[in-house]
Amino acid sequence: MTDTTTDLLTLQVWLSPAFPVGGFTYSHGLEWAIEAGDVTSAATLEAWLGDVLLHGAGRSDAIFLAQAHAAASGGDLARLAEVIELAAAFQPSKERRLEATAQGAAFVRAVADTWDDGGFADLLARIVPHFPRPTFEAVPWTHAVAVGVAAAVAGIAVETVIPAYVQAFAANVISAGLRAVPLGQSDGLRVLRRLAPVVRRIAAEAATASLDDVGGTAILADIASMKHETQYTRLFRS
Repeated sequence: MTDTTTDLLTLQVWLSPAFPVGGFTYSHGLEWAIEAGDVTSAATLEAWLGDVLLHGAGRSDAIFLAQAHAAASGGDLARLAEVIELAAAFQPSKERRLEATAQGAAFVRAVADTWDDGGFADLLARIVPHFPRPTFEAVPWTHAVAVGVAAAVAGIAVETVIPAYVQAFAANVISAGLRAVPLGQSDGLRVLRRLAPVVRRIAAEAATASLDDVGGTAILADIASMKHETQYTRLFRS
């Protein structure tokens, strides 16, 4: 197999719904948007998710992933610690922080336990002293940053991993929509396909962006995640 084939196979495993990060339990605030009547169809799901990707966590996570990948590839642990802290601090609500960091911690554990030749575990040990409480549990790994670091250690190019991550993020939110609206599987696949140009655009921009470019204007999605904390009937944790 070529290196490219190996990289793609690795990403397919890491970003699969079956990889044990618990992504199926989060809706990124979508459940509240459905309850509020803002998302009721495939078309409104596409519009809502398109804005989240372009103006919210999709774009920001892609930049954090790229920056973490660059820092890990260059061995700049101080810079990597800065990216880890900023990505965790950037979450706009309690539930969104849980969504990002619980998946991040689970991803780190899963890769370290099953997919590591020593390099990833070594980096995990060396990053710990850069935090005020030098323990493994004190490192606030977000999912995007963890994927970026693992990909860097595995030698997977950032141009390969960013679109794969963003598409997996979109697919997970769509899956939540299929269950909560509800919608059919065909509707979900059509939405994912139509959002492919958005995924490619975000990936291209994130690959050359800096931390100064991180920002978001998906205000309603952020508010939805806050409203979800007190939603009476819930299927999802965010």
